[in-house]
Amino acid sequence: MAARKSTASVVNFTKGRVDRFTCPDRQSEAKLWDSTVTGLGLRARPGGGKTYIFQARLHGRTVKQTIGSPAAWGIDEARAEARRLRVLVDQGVHPGDERRAREEAAEQERRAKALEAVTVADVWADYIADRRRGWSERHLGDHAKVMQAPGQKRARSRKRTVAGPLYPLRDVPVSDLTAERLQGWLEREARRRPTAAALAYRLLRSCLHWTAEHPSYRGLVEPHRLFTGNVRRAVPKPQAKSDALQREQLPAWFEAVRALPNPIQSAYLQALLLTGARRNELSRVRWADVDFQWRSIAIRDKVEGERVIPLPPYLADLLAGLPRVNRYVFASPTAKAGYIADANHAHTRAVKAAGLPPVTLHGLRRSFGTLSEWVEAPVGVVAQIQGHKPSALAEKHYRRRPLDLLRKWHTRIEGWILEQAGIQQPTENEAGQLRVVK
Repeated sequence: MAARKSTASVVNFTKGRVDRFTCPDRQSEAKLWDSTVTGLGLRARPGGGKTYIFQARLHGRTVKQTIGSPAAWGIDEARAEARRLRVLVDQGVHPGDERRAREEAAEQERRAKALEAVTVADVWADYIADRRRGWSERHLGDHAKVMQAPGQKRARSRKRTVAGPLYPLRDVPVSDLTAERLQGWLEREARRRPTAAALAYRLLRSCLHWTAEHPSYRGLVEPHRLFTGNVRRAVPKPQAKSDALQREQLPAWFEAVRALPNPIQSAYLQALLLTGARRNELSRVRWADVDFQWRSIAIRDKVEGERVIPLPPYLADLLAGLPRVNRYVFASPTAKAGYIADANHAHTRAVKAAGLPPVTLHGLRRSFGTLSEWVEAPVGVVAQIQGHKPSALAEKHYRRRPLDLLRKWHTRIEGWILEQAGIQQPTENEAGQLRVVK
């Protein structure tokens, strides 16, 4: 049998009447209206549930609004709420719209309080997780290094780590960051380690711009208010480095490097000088990237993604003689990644043994560029071998030289460097076939 429609009567609400009011059998609901406040009602369901409601007419249509259960609302409280809703209706405001507006305001207030607790470390972690897929291993490592905690064990040293430049800011709420605070932080860090401070500033700036645009953090920070002129002026200016091997230093350098007890480190350092490659991209070269037949090396770089350069005779002979420890040419069984992670110490020892002034690993890359000028190699050829960004419109769009042309100049550059060092360059037929070790 179908349930009958609800019935309704008007009475003065009392606690007894509210408690005794129930929904009759076979009815979908029952309503009781208060005679004191027009529009206040009590609705009962067959299951025993009861709710205070408000009902009125707005713009010719019936407006209904739930107030709450009698267990939570007293009669006087329900009447007060009904009167408030009546005022809204009289003002032409729908009670449902007003409630949604209040809920949205409460949610915004809750979100604002939650954002106040968000620290630099919080957004830093989310920023890395969101962007790391498009980063190189080096760039990702830079982010870890500038935020590293002090006192951690090092993989290849007994010394503990020192705090990264950004570590002092990690627990600072982002909402508390100010231009003055950033300026003071930069000035302190710049006194100790200017290069690292400048890098940390650039990475933090990118992170906070991402934060300002991310939906979860929108409104938390306004980068243009942080990175003011005073802050930018506090960023240490990069100092151009000029360390490089001179022509007359080549004999001593080669003698010391070739005398290193580790043949893989020795070959790696010589390859840095003879290719002008970046140290991190060269260390990750695999045996599958080296083609002894067609004399080429595929190098994964940060500009093109991958570039193929010639394998000149002496370097081919050098690599052919290396042991095949694993899939990497410059293997290191003690390194977590399986390839040489740091050859700085070995190179520093060799440079000192040769009695030469300090030269960094990047200085070897710089040396390739300067020494190539002795054979008058075209600048574009050298840049393509080294993986530099094209600097001119013609270079950028039209001058992608074939490997044979690069090989002609690369072999000439290598031959001249070896000649200055007093080393005989193998012929093309000899190179790479003398001492293959598997």
